[in-house]
Amino acid sequence: CKSLPKTLLFQLLGLSIATLSTVTHYGLHFTLISDISLDGNSYRVIHYRAFYFGICLSMTLILAALLSSAATVRESQCLTAMGFFCFSLAFCGLIPAACWRYTHSTEVEDSMMDVYDFVYEEVRRNTSSFRRHELTAIHKAFLCCGKHSPFGDTANVEHKTCPPGQVHDAGQ
Repeated sequence: CKSLPKTLLFQLLGLSIATLSTVTHYGLHFTLISDISLDGNSYRVIHYRAFYFGICLSMTLILAALLSSAATVRESQCLTAMGFFCFSLAFCGLIPAACWRYTHSTEVEDSMMDVYDFVYEEVRRNTSSFRRHELTAIHKAFLCCGKHSPFGDTANVEHKTCPPGQVHDAGQ
């Protein structure tokens, strides 16, 4: 019965991964950018894939922990093998995820900045109230205010879209 506390830890790990995936997927910062992003932008695809990968990983870890608990109690080699198989699936799923993270280290940040740049330039070129509301929501959610642009004066955009106390922090 020494392995029962370990399986409880794996169940907690699975639940924490599920919670983290859900909070990340439905969090204000991530849903705001996902809703605004264009179809050609890769952020929405990354957003959904990360959520489903996290949920699948958490379910695999919880299943492996439950199988290991049952194997310990019943002293079943078949349940032990199934639990080991689930742990190996989780491990084999994490290897490609780690490789993707290493090879695409800036893709998420770049796609988020592409969304912000698109909305910012739309507001700068056009006084569309729809895009201005989106830009104001981004500024409020991320506590930022505008950007430094080599193409011209951006103060007009920042005065209209930044929260009142942040206009002096333009470009952050």
